[in-house]
Amino acid sequence: MPGGQYQVPSTMLHHSLYSLTDSSEAGPEDDELDAPLRPTPLQKLTQDMCKDEKTIKELIIGRRVGFYKVRGEIGYGTFSRVKMAFHALTRDKVALKVLDKTRLDIQAQRLLSREISSMEGLQHPNVVRLYEVVDTPCRLYLVVEYAGGGDLHTRICNDGKLSDNDSKITFAQILFAIKYLHNNNIIHRDLKAENVLFTSSACVKVADFGFSTRVSNRNDALDTFCGSPPYAAPELFRDECYMGPPVDVWAMGVLLFFMVTGTMPFRAETMGKLRHCIMEGAYTVPPWVPGPCQRLIKGILKTAPAERYAVDQMLGCDWLLPVEFPWLLEAPDPQSPLRLLDSESGELEDEEEEVRASLEELGFTMEHIRNNQPKDSRNPVTGVCRILLHRAQKRRGCDTVPVVRGMVRDPKREGLRAYRGLRHTSKFCVLS
Repeated sequence: MPGGQYQVPSTMLHHSLYSLTDSSEAGPEDDELDAPLRPTPLQKLTQDMCKDEKTIKELIIGRRVGFYKVRGEIGYGTFSRVKMAFHALTRDKVALKVLDKTRLDIQAQRLLSREISSMEGLQHPNVVRLYEVVDTPCRLYLVVEYAGGGDLHTRICNDGKLSDNDSKITFAQILFAIKYLHNNNIIHRDLKAENVLFTSSACVKVADFGFSTRVSNRNDALDTFCGSPPYAAPELFRDECYMGPPVDVWAMGVLLFFMVTGTMPFRAETMGKLRHCIMEGAYTVPPWVPGPCQRLIKGILKTAPAERYAVDQMLGCDWLLPVEFPWLLEAPDPQSPLRLLDSESGELEDEEEEVRASLEELGFTMEHIRNNQPKDSRNPVTGVCRILLHRAQKRRGCDTVPVVRGMVRDPKREGLRAYRGLRHTSKFCVLS
């Protein structure tokens, strides 16, 4: 179903909504029924979008975008505004990233295309999901997962540094999100506290893929300076090619420092001085930061990319050992679509069976799905399928927050305690 299905005048709307009409729903046998069948939620909504004056007015003034009822603004960026909305059929809350196409230059259009390409099909508990793309003549709407718990930057600015346990839980989720992206050859390139969101249940969601890029393999060289300068790796200031994964790793080191101290590791009055601090790796970790966390920060914030910790090294560090995830860390293949048409094969996963049952309750038939394959983001069936799938996965615990179990002792501090104890014992023996 083309993106223009949400435009008025109503003649255009009528024409484009035909693809959501199941030809099997009408036939000669309908005349034989004594009473008309009650319309399904989908039929009622599509009829309202074509004939109901109030609904058509809401579409014209922007209070509705396709199947989404738009509410207040919740954020903004250089080229976009973000509004809260909810799906008129499923009632799920979503975030609408609204872009004015008339203001997008060639570079901005290229970045937008990369953002959609990167997010397409990503399916991980700690990555914001793209549900649907609604394309109109003047605006483009990215319908994404709604995270209602605010962002990491605001939380630390308002409440101060995170506790050691909260830092572990938050950082571990960011780390697994980046591992998942890198395993799928996506480099984020704009990882910062403002782009780390929380759900109402404190689950972390890495967001904003506007500067992301997809590479053929993780060793591909990149040459574009991206992201926020305080989070930028030293190699980005050298005006030369760089590897993508170490750039994201460096940004994670800055994030970790910010979480556990409430301050940024690299601070300066001018961009030139900031650049110098970052290239020299000039920062100081406060002594009260736990030893295992200090060693992790120092292993990440190394100026030479080849000496920087890799993601798997970070996963195995002492500081994160007590973090336990209640769900499997291996996320599904992002390229695998819903297999909703495999009705005879009996191979559907539980979540897919639940999605298909919910679609039938809403009024979507197999013909709707055949006509609007749930692979392309630019049709409303895809949006409904992805929202329902995510809902089913959340019910099975995919957005459950990890926990910290037990206590892992710092071996260096334990060694120091043992040494001090030995000295004390020796001194006692001499005095006695």
